[in-house]
Order: sequence, then C-alpha cells, then structure tokens
Amino acid sequence: MISNISRLLSLSTALIVASTTIAAAEPSAELIAAAKKEGTLTTIALPHSWCGYGDVIAGFKAKYGIEVNELNPDASSGDEIEAIKANKGNTGPQAPDVIDVGLSFGPSAKKDGLIQPYKVSTWDSIPDTAKDAEGYWYGDYYGVLALLVNKDLVKESPTDWADLKKSDYANSVALAGDPRSANQAVQGVYAAGLSASGGDAAKAGEEGLKFFAELNKSGNFVPVVGKAAPFAQGSTPIVIAWDYNALSWGEGLKGNPPFEVVVPKTGVVAGVYVQAISAFAPHPNAAKLWMEYLYSDEGQLGWLKGYCHPIRFNDLAKNNKIPKELLDKLPPAAAYEKAVFPTLEEQAAAKETITKNWDSVVGANVQ
Repeated sequence: MISNISRLLSLSTALIVASTTIAAAEPSAELIAAAKKEGTLTTIALPHSWCGYGDVIAGFKAKYGIEVNELNPDASSGDEIEAIKANKGNTGPQAPDVIDVGLSFGPSAKKDGLIQPYKVSTWDSIPDTAKDAEGYWYGDYYGVLALLVNKDLVKESPTDWADLKKSDYANSVALAGDPRSANQAVQGVYAAGLSASGGDAAKAGEEGLKFFAELNKSGNFVPVVGKAAPFAQGSTPIVIAWDYNALSWGEGLKGNPPFEVVVPKTGVVAGVYVQAISAFAPHPNAAKLWMEYLYSDEGQLGWLKGYCHPIRFNDLAKNNKIPKELLDKLPPAAAYEKAVFPTLEEQAAAKETITKNWDSVVGANVQ
C-alpha cells in the first residue's frame, strides 16, 4: 500500500506532492463549542521533548482553553494500544482520547475496532499513501534513525552501523526503548539489520537480531532505555533514536555534554508515525479539535520546530509557509538521500521477528 512512500515523502524540499492546499480551513464553530464543553483532552505517550510536543500542547491549550490530561509520557506504541483496550468502558482520566503510534499500529488498531474515523480540514494535503482512505488513521510526521553521540565520552563518532561493533564503543550503545514493544526501538533493530543485509528488507529483522546479539555478547550494548537523562549522565553514550529526538535531546542539554547526531551511511530507515482517535474516547469532540490543530499550519510547524518533518511538509514548502530558520536547523538533505520507507508489510514482518525473538536471540532485558 505504501511501497512508493519514499518517493512521495522525500525528505528534501522538492515539491513532490501536487495537492491543492486547504490549510486556511478552520474547524467549525460547532466543533469548537462542543470541545470546550467537554473541557478536557486526554493524551498518552507524548514526551514534551518528542517532536516539539511540549510547545504543541501548550499552543493547543492557549488557543482553545481546553485542559490536556497527559498520561504516561514515556509509554510505547504498544502501551498506547493496550491503554485503549483496558479502558473501553472507562470514561475517567485513565482513558486516552487520542494516540500517536508507529505506522504499523494504525491498520491493526482499525482492524481491532479500537479507533474511529475523522477527516481533518486539511485532509487533501496529506499524501494518500500516508493515510487510511476512510480516515481512521493518518501520518503526522516522519524522521530517520540516527545515532546521538556524547562527544565528551566518544571522541570519534561512528559513521555507520557496522562501526558500532568496534571495541572503541564498549558499554556505549543503547536503543531508545524496549525492542519488544517500542516502535522506535524495533525500527532501530530493523535499520541495523537492513544495513547488515545489504538492503534486503526480507532479511532485515533476522539480521538486526544477529547484529544486536553480537553487540550484547561483546559488551558494546547497554540494556538501558536511551533518552536525554542517561545520555547526559554518560550511561548511554551512543543512543539509536529518531533524528528529531536525538536533535531535541542534544539541544536541550545546552552543551553539557556536547553532542553529534549522525545519520548512518547505510540502513537509513525513515519512519512515519500516525494519529488516531480512540473508538472509546471520553472526549470525542476535543479529540477531533486536537486533530484539527495538529494538521493546521500552526500545528505542523510546531512539529517542525521539534526537528520532525510534518506530513504536510511538501504542501507547506510549496506555499512558502516554512520559515528559513527552521529549515536551516535540520540536518543536510544529502544525509537523507538513501532514506528507505519500509512498507507496512515489511514493517509487520520485521516487527514480528524482532519482538518475538529478541529474548531468545539477544537476551538483553532493556529497561
């Protein structure tokens, strides 16, 4: 279904998607009133450092005066789905209204009846290959797997996945999540495997497991979830994470420690995350208004400020709505020229291989 997504979602500023923008469209007064009457939106798994979400949430609250109840910021995509399942009959504060999950979780959540359809006002400017035709889920932003390097501890940065096997990186390499449940970590294993397999997607899951088994056996792998705090403390000197997270974490530390974000030479895996509204949302109108905000120019630029490429990036670029200072903060386009967007089928196959066999092949309890 999305085999051509790498062409349609080019990370360059090339005007690839020809669409007529309706970005000026605003949510209806009726929706705004209904959302304000509900008064609250419950989100889950939205760390403020992830993709600029702190400012995005603040912007939504300021614009509409709706409170945002933030559940478990560090939850994984799998945790988000389980939260919907566990709260089907619950209208209290533990029931999420909306989710932001890895691409593969969108279709599976639709199949399981966990999400409901809603098409935002800017629907036509979202590439067809990055959304469910019926509006059950739609891409929100994308990035590539990169290496966040602590330059106080790592003098010579790795330039490709194979470099991580070097003895120079003993007790240094971490994933930004548990590969048995977190999409970011699963994709990190997949990317290493894609590099090791010479670009063969069918072998990427298996090769990724072998790669991390070798890292674990040699002592290079650190079974700690890599993020800003352990990175700054030096317990995870090299973190495999989405480029936008790596850039955000590094910048947030204000030079302590100095850092570098490296896009590997091979196995450059790009990933799309998707938004959806819970089928059991206690605040369905607030959820719809949240979607309207996220897919407005304001919301999309909010993600871009957090180093993410918003799904409407090409549409915004075509209409000269992206400030130059934002573009200048992103890594050079050349680093993304080899980016590969795995299809849903490839992701599903790799996810199953990695999550089911991590314990038996790698044997590291990431936490």
